[in-house]
Amino acid sequence: MNNSEIFPHIDHTLLKATAAEEQITQLCEEALLYHTASVCIPSSYVKLAHNKFPELNICTVIGFPLGYSTTAVKCFEAREAIQNGASEIDMVINLGWVKDGKFLEVQREISDVKAACGDKILKVIIETCYLAEQEKIELCKCVTNAKADFIKTSTGFGTAGANIEDIRLFKQHIGDNVKIKAAGGVKTKADLEMFLNEGCERIGTSSAVKLLAGEE
Repeated sequence: MNNSEIFPHIDHTLLKATAAEEQITQLCEEALLYHTASVCIPSSYVKLAHNKFPELNICTVIGFPLGYSTTAVKCFEAREAIQNGASEIDMVINLGWVKDGKFLEVQREISDVKAACGDKILKVIIETCYLAEQEKIELCKCVTNAKADFIKTSTGFGTAGANIEDIRLFKQHIGDNVKIKAAGGVKTKADLEMFLNEGCERIGTSSAVKLLAGEE
């Protein structure tokens, strides 16, 4: 798989707590140079990135990384990010509700955030490292029924990231209109190719440009 086939599936990501303006600017410049699908950046930098790079597809995260903000807060975050120039929103679900078996509440929250996003893309992070298989299956149903655009494996801040077994499980249980994003721990070109070959539409990683540009 050549680089031009990989880059259009990459959400070029920088979500570290210490991310500074210079680093965000560099990330955006790299995304434009290599034609990545988007940049995924903290919401505090969305307006800056949009003003500097109006042609850039900007993704941001809400309820991140722990997911236990209230639904109203997540909806506000989504609306404000879109107003500031984001075109894609990656939300973290309420994992406490999952552990309580409150899947209807999870689905309602996803649906509410999707309504706040309007025609913008919503990706739903379920943080697979904390979930049992049946919980993952139930969440595939929640994401599908709430009409979100993507199911996403991980924040990258949990105890583990994406693995291929979860991608295969997703494929069995999501609806036809739901795409898959792998994120967390994707560190080699072989990883990138593996997840894309398995059917992931997007991969969230901070490593792709360095790997594919031959810098490491």
